[in-house]
Amino acid sequence: MIMTVVDVVQRRVLRVLAVTQVLGAAGVTIGLAVSTLIAAVLADSDVVGGLAQTSAVLGAAVFALPAARLAARRGRRPALVLGYGTGAIGAAVAACAVVLGSWHVLLAALVLFGAASSANLAARYAGADLAHPHRRARSVALVVWAATVGAVVGPNLADPAGQVAVRLGLPVGAGPYLLSAVLFGLAAVVVLRFLRPDPLTIAQSAVTPAHCAGGVVVAKGSVAVWRSLPATGKLALGGVTLCHTAMVGLMSMTPVHMDHAGSSLRVVGLVISLHVAAMYVASPLFGWMADRLGRVPVLAIGAALVVAASGIAGMAPSHEAPQLAAGLALLGFGWSAGLVAGSALLTESVAVVDRPAAQGLSDLSMNVGGALGGIAAGVVVTAWSYAALGLFVGFTALPLLVACLYSSLQRVR
Repeated sequence: MIMTVVDVVQRRVLRVLAVTQVLGAAGVTIGLAVSTLIAAVLADSDVVGGLAQTSAVLGAAVFALPAARLAARRGRRPALVLGYGTGAIGAAVAACAVVLGSWHVLLAALVLFGAASSANLAARYAGADLAHPHRRARSVALVVWAATVGAVVGPNLADPAGQVAVRLGLPVGAGPYLLSAVLFGLAAVVVLRFLRPDPLTIAQSAVTPAHCAGGVVVAKGSVAVWRSLPATGKLALGGVTLCHTAMVGLMSMTPVHMDHAGSSLRVVGLVISLHVAAMYVASPLFGWMADRLGRVPVLAIGAALVVAASGIAGMAPSHEAPQLAAGLALLGFGWSAGLVAGSALLTESVAVVDRPAAQGLSDLSMNVGGALGGIAAGVVVTAWSYAALGLFVGFTALPLLVACLYSSLQRVR
């Protein structure tokens, strides 16, 4: 098989993105592992502790559209550098907030911190820019899979980072944020130095004259892109958003449910670790399936897995850790299938020049959905029960499953 110049560049792009995903995912998970606890301690309020996670998610959502506009004008490299750079500043400010003992400053810093999370999400689209159509889903999956190492290792680095901070005469809580700032800074440097040539710039150089005006590439805004999305594009965007919202909602309340039975932190941590591993480790398999079987069928598999996960986990008593672990693992697989297949489907549903706007809209919807899912899950569990949450999540995912099956039948006809 003869490799073209584009193939060589694509391999380089995937290698660079794999490195940044490890660095970025480690930085994100280190910060998020301690944010709730640190904010709660600084404010002496569990409510403020919950706002810490919300602030980071809000930051990721707010950054998605500006980053997409920058990518459309200048390419992936400046957008990713801005995201990781902003996240590094946010992490450094968060460390200062711990030193100052100010939860107000910490919440504001976590909004900036969320930009790095947005950049890590957006990186999967950079992996699809130059991919051949028959390998696009696998390219997206490879970038997602690379985050596995950082996501699993990251939380375990929080304690050593805290000990180093203590030796330097700083509060223990400042250490994890300082380490996150270093990792985000390294990710920005790797992108700036090695993501050359820019994959989106190369892809846009091949646009047809219909997308140009006076020799300048013309891209739609996010609202115009949404209006012009075909049915498959809207299905992809809705699928990615729903799978992410369901994942955040059910996962966020599982530790609370297990705590009611007096489960140890070790057992709770094991269940969540299995869930996180499932989110990333199977992504290459779902990428291969999406390229071979089609995007919509794998998106349907993701929806079906979410429905099954909500049933298994929702019916589990708080002391049944194995059943909860099985349910959360299936939930992670469902998220992975939905993200990989949905991202590939959305990418090929729009013109190259409109990809950044559509992808930014997708990431905005994901993060807003995740924030609302976490809030709604807390309300449902407080008002009713964890079982009611499982039922709610399952019924919410059913329309996506039906829509995917209907779309597949239409294609067969």
